[in-house]
Amino acid sequence: MIWTAAFRTAVIDPYDQLQLSEPRGFADQTVRQVLHLPGGGEAFRVRLTNRYGRTPLTIAAATYAVGRRQGALTFDGTGQFVVPVGEELVSDPVDLPVGAGADLVVRLYLPKRTGLATYSHRPAEVARIVDGDHVASPTLPRAAQVEGRFYISGVDVLAAPGTAIAVAFGDSWFEGVGTTTSANRRSVDYLNRRLERGWVVDQGIAGNRLLRDGVGEHALTRFDRDVLSVPGLTHVLLHFGINDLVLPRMLGEPLPTAAALVQGFTELADRAHDAGLKILGGTIGAFGGAPISTPEGLAVRRQVNDWIRTTDVFDGVFDVARAVADPQAPDHIHPALDSGDGMHLNDRGAKAMADAVDLADLAL
Repeated sequence: MIWTAAFRTAVIDPYDQLQLSEPRGFADQTVRQVLHLPGGGEAFRVRLTNRYGRTPLTIAAATYAVGRRQGALTFDGTGQFVVPVGEELVSDPVDLPVGAGADLVVRLYLPKRTGLATYSHRPAEVARIVDGDHVASPTLPRAAQVEGRFYISGVDVLAAPGTAIAVAFGDSWFEGVGTTTSANRRSVDYLNRRLERGWVVDQGIAGNRLLRDGVGEHALTRFDRDVLSVPGLTHVLLHFGINDLVLPRMLGEPLPTAAALVQGFTELADRAHDAGLKILGGTIGAFGGAPISTPEGLAVRRQVNDWIRTTDVFDGVFDVARAVADPQAPDHIHPALDSGDGMHLNDRGAKAMADAVDLADLAL
């Protein structure tokens, strides 16, 4: 048996200048979080992170629940522990089988002021927050609900040797912005439902870019940490480019050229191949209906997509752009698949994106 990734969630720095949601901290509060596991195994362990914290993170108690089974999470045998600044801790193994598609509930009691939390900001899932220590409470009826995941970076499971994992590495079209909250209808969820073996973990960050930092470190910077470090990895799926082409207008930056984006995609493909991985490239999704789109950005998108469709840099291509486009206006998302803002997919759109992946290219 081997430890491999059953769940991942990419985190961002709450102190970054560009934020698409409100960062927050905690003090004498319990945070309850639901982690929908794409993969299962005979035991599990939880990864906690204080990557971007500025003070040590004190956790006075932590518990898990899977269905009706619940218990304490411990770290080096103790239920109270500190995550140092910039570091990550992995819990002691919990000898409890979990199945693919299970919901693992993690409750953390944070007794001291934490400062702003390292977090996943738009995961299409809510955290429930209540004052005091309620890690043993099965429900939190008076809890505040906030979209986000806090201090969690992943879950590992003990699985059979040869279990294969893919990482969906990209932006909000993977993270799930626009889909129904707490319903597990992200494109990655739909893709996992198509797979007969192995699974895909989601490392999408809404607002993330291929070439420049902004919302999270850019793809070329975070590739080693968020992709190559994932145990059991065999495949990578990429979807980047929208934010590279829409954020410059908002931030007063120059628009990247098609050649620069091509170079960035090529570098990621080369690094994946050097690590012995297969990599699938997604065409840049439509965003012509968004108020921050520009004719110049859409023109670059068309050039890059022409290259993605014809290059041999990738081991396969999933043409999400065509899968979700309005045939009458190809730079726009089809109205039936649009979440309503012109640049994000609704549930049907997320399914169409997942269906664009050829499972022959994703042989896990």
